[in-house]
Amino acid sequence: MIAVFDSGIGGLSVWRELYKLMPEQDYLYLSDSANCPYGTKPVDFIISRAETITDFFISKGAEVIVIACNTATAAAVEHLRAKYSIPFVGMEPAIKPAAIASKSGVVGVLATANTFKGSLYNTTLEKFASNIKVIERVGEGLVECVESGKFEGDEVETLLHRYIDDMKSECADAIVLGCTHYPFLESAISRIAGEGVTIFNPAPAVAMQTKRVIESIETRKESNSKYSFYSTGDTKIMRSILLQIDPKISDNSIQTVELAQTFVFLLPPSILFMIILCVLTNNLA
Repeated sequence: MIAVFDSGIGGLSVWRELYKLMPEQDYLYLSDSANCPYGTKPVDFIISRAETITDFFISKGAEVIVIACNTATAAAVEHLRAKYSIPFVGMEPAIKPAAIASKSGVVGVLATANTFKGSLYNTTLEKFASNIKVIERVGEGLVECVESGKFEGDEVETLLHRYIDDMKSECADAIVLGCTHYPFLESAISRIAGEGVTIFNPAPAVAMQTKRVIESIETRKESNSKYSFYSTGDTKIMRSILLQIDPKISDNSIQTVELAQTFVFLLPPSILFMIILCVLTNNLA
């Protein structure tokens, strides 16, 4: 059984590719929509959510977990691999194919702030993009558009122009989608980017890697092409997207779920210093 999670419904762009490649597999999908977006959340919060979701998947019999979220991959994949024995497949920015394909030597990357801060993104950048110019743009507001079912329209186009026009002015001929929500905006992105600009979506490559991982598991359970879709929030947009992917998907397979809430308390450095000082003082007394 392959389990897939994202901060919201964006990960369905990855599940769509998994389903195309391996329709015979059993799938679990969880949208943590109650906590979406992850892009501006503290790393500790994202790690805690990833642990909670992983425990949920393991209790359901998952054999492989796909982190269909660039932000969660950047924040939590190494931690999860160290803590759990189950294999994880994360999102990897499509920097390498974009850099190879670019004729202008300029590549645009559209992602969340936390993805750009992650070591995975920056390692990939150093390894494959040292000889090209990379224009990074944080796609503020785009995740929220997708979560509300807005894939086209004035609001979407205004936001996309804000990010893509800069890339075009620098002669970028490749744009990397660094968030799994963004493929649902691909038509609008392609239209605004114009002819001669190639859009790179890493989801098909992630699906191929997942296939290799699932085939390497020696004690695999029998698959029956069963699907279960969960959301910690509203399921309306999820239902709409799933029925577009496959009209045969049963409405009964889509449901809400309550998971343990995550609380992260961020203290100002001055207060944190005072607490540490008090503890040390008491220990020395």
